[in-house]
Amino acid sequence: MHIVFTVLVLLLAVAMSGVASKMSPVRLPLPLFQIAIGALLAAPAFGLKVSFDPELFLLLFIPPLLFVDGWRIPKRQLYQLRGPILALALGLVLFTVVGVGYFIHWLIPAISLPVAFALGAVLSPTDAVAVSALVGKNRLPPKLQHVLEGESLLNDASGLVAFKFAIAAVLTGSFSLWEASLSFVVIAVGGLAVGAALAWLLSLGRKLVAQWTDDEPAIQVVLLMLTPFAAYLVAEHIGVSGILSAVAAGIAMTYTDSGQGSSAMRLQSNSVWSMLEFVFNGMTFILLGLQLPSVIGLARADAQQAGDVPVWHLFAYVAAITLVLILLRFLWVWLAYHLKSFKLLLQGSTVKPVNTWVLLVTSLSGVRGSITMAGVLTVPLEIAAGTPFPGRDLLIFLATGVILCSLLLGSILLPLVLPRVPSPVESMREREERAARLRLAQAALEGLERAQNRMRDGLDDDAEAVLTEVSAGLAKIFRNRIDAESDTREVAARADLHRNFERDLRMAAIYSQRAELRRMRDSREIDDDVYLSLLRDVDLAESWLTGSLVSKRNPMH
Repeated sequence: MHIVFTVLVLLLAVAMSGVASKMSPVRLPLPLFQIAIGALLAAPAFGLKVSFDPELFLLLFIPPLLFVDGWRIPKRQLYQLRGPILALALGLVLFTVVGVGYFIHWLIPAISLPVAFALGAVLSPTDAVAVSALVGKNRLPPKLQHVLEGESLLNDASGLVAFKFAIAAVLTGSFSLWEASLSFVVIAVGGLAVGAALAWLLSLGRKLVAQWTDDEPAIQVVLLMLTPFAAYLVAEHIGVSGILSAVAAGIAMTYTDSGQGSSAMRLQSNSVWSMLEFVFNGMTFILLGLQLPSVIGLARADAQQAGDVPVWHLFAYVAAITLVLILLRFLWVWLAYHLKSFKLLLQGSTVKPVNTWVLLVTSLSGVRGSITMAGVLTVPLEIAAGTPFPGRDLLIFLATGVILCSLLLGSILLPLVLPRVPSPVESMREREERAARLRLAQAALEGLERAQNRMRDGLDDDAEAVLTEVSAGLAKIFRNRIDAESDTREVAARADLHRNFERDLRMAAIYSQRAELRRMRDSREIDDDVYLSLLRDVDLAESWLTGSLVSKRNPMH
């Protein structure tokens, strides 16, 4: 009963964090609200306590978050920007583990070098979602946004794999660079292969289930939800990376599920995954906040563990580690850019001068988030029976502090620096979307014309007149959409005005329909099942309307 109560409280806390962030007069990133709510719940007035099983925590939170990131990331951009993404996701991770590891060991000699490397590894993953929360959606230049998303996706896996190796070195007391490198390649390639294969098999299974169940969307959504957990568990069972398996399953799902399933299944799955992503990310930060009071309460013991230093030194350690992470990131990006420039010079190509503001934004965008928190909480409680893991509470304190410090620095500095970064007037995504909308409207007109010619055969004059009237009305809608994408400003402005009037009038009709449905339900003219069925139709109409008729050119929207 206590577990059920705790889960319900955490779900309520996640929901309230969203309300608090929207209603707050001070614009702060959502993770900070969630951490504060978690700390409040752990205060003596509420006294909520949560104990962790590290392996269970890793299983529940990491696979679905990585799966969704892999599923949604633009695959073409991921391939085109593979150079800078891999440089950040693999090279920078190794650079961070070594650099921060040695720095932490030098700063706090009580932390052994293997433990310091473990902390450096768990601090290496970045959180692109947290960056978006700090600066606002679509505020970053599109190319930089794609690089950060790809880096965040892959360094989650590489950082946590490196973390597992470092923890294993602490537990066994031995480490071989050659064996670790070979094992890393085998584990990584095996995890990617398992994830891709499982995505294909489970996609095939869902196709068969859809045939057997008349394309019931709820069943397919449940099976889809199980995919990241299946990929993780199967990979871990055979000894390869479950983390990379979940990532690969998410990436492969784009291709294995292409065009599969009904529109109802896609609508439901998108809604379910958006909700799960919000809940899992929110719960991770709230759990971080729940640990905060106890971690701070253990700061004195941690200070003794760190060499009997004053407690305030621990907070100075957090600030120093955060600054070193930013400095190492800046140095790595600077070196990577100049190496690329040197290569272009050798090839005789033109080299653009480096933009210092872009380097600074990239460095400040290395915000640590839910993956770091989830990883550090999986540090084992004991090395062996009766022997506690050395400095576990200190590691959690330092990781928690770095997360908070990086969030605070990002929320303060990124909005100040970002306006100085040049951004294209129209991004590649916007150009492609505009061209695709134009082509879709043209395809719709062609389809209407073919259907009208086919349906006209055998009709009498009255039926043909009705068909012509309906076809003309639909064709007018799509011609207006073609005009809305016109390069001629006057034509596009008139089409936008027409589209906005149409949207407002249709919305007014939908609101009236919904009000009338409620009136008929309240007056017992219709029963609840009829009410819910018709309300769903009205809601789908509103969803289609807001998705297809919203004008992106209208500055008032």
